[in-house]
Amino acid sequence: MAVREIRLFGDPVLRTVCAEIVTIDDGVRALVADLVDSVELPGRAGVAAPQIGVALRAFSYNIDGDIGYVLNPVLVEVRGEPVPTGEGCLSVPGLWHDALRHPWARVEGIDLDGEPVVLEGEGLLAQALQHETDHLDGKVYLSRLAPETRKAAMREVRESAWF
Repeated sequence: MAVREIRLFGDPVLRTVCAEIVTIDDGVRALVADLVDSVELPGRAGVAAPQIGVALRAFSYNIDGDIGYVLNPVLVEVRGEPVPTGEGCLSVPGLWHDALRHPWARVEGIDLDGEPVVLEGEGLLAQALQHETDHLDGKVYLSRLAPETRKAAMREVRESAWF
């Protein structure tokens, strides 16, 4: 359908806990098409619905060329102690900081046919699953930073040209 503009930190939709998708209709199908189109651009590992202005529980992913989506994803399991992991966010452009992430994660949800979807893995996939489900709960990765790092990151945000 279309590559959608990414909403930036400070936009209220990014702080919104997203609603579950109850009915899979043409609007949800168009949302998925836009999420997939939006994540296909180089350098993008995931795009959550609120990042394109829609407060519904859905995200797309692009991990090592594997592109897909999940509706109503739930982070059902993480493994390992959280470790500082270099992370950025399309909604906070130009910043890169270590966020605490578990090294392994599992998400369960559904596809457009209502069939179960399970995504699990380590590395970038685990990080993306945690990052995107955070977006659906109204959180950006800055909330996962250590206090002193968060303070510095917020200063960077305030000084950025886009804010």
